[in-house]
Amino acid sequence: QVQLVESGGGLVQAGASLRLSCAASEVSFNFNAMGWYRQAPGKQREFVATISSTGRTDYADSMKGRFTISRDNAKKNTVYLQMNSLKPEDTAVYYCNAGLVTPFGQNYDYWGQGTQVTVSA
Repeated sequence: QVQLVESGGGLVQAGASLRLSCAASEVSFNFNAMGWYRQAPGKQREFVATISSTGRTDYADSMKGRFTISRDNAKKNTVYLQMNSLKPEDTAVYYCNAGLVTPFGQNYDYWGQGTQVTVSA
């Protein structure tokens, strides 16, 4: 069973920066993509950013220019989310996600437990 462990959340003021980390417990897996989602109180979980195994990145429109997703080239299956110019509306639980497609076409989705990010005005 693969575990994704997030860290780096916290309470910050508007305009500050945070860097979230996500590390998978299993390094032998070749995930097709890893990414971040978030869920604010009373709202549905939403896509934040993703990075593919080839390094291609994709962002939700509201995060472009402020958030950057990256991989740790020294630590397999570890990704980061650098969040700059944080706003109170960025307050949410941030979840790490990893997707795997087997050679047989089976899809597997893994989720972390989440890390709380709170941005005060």
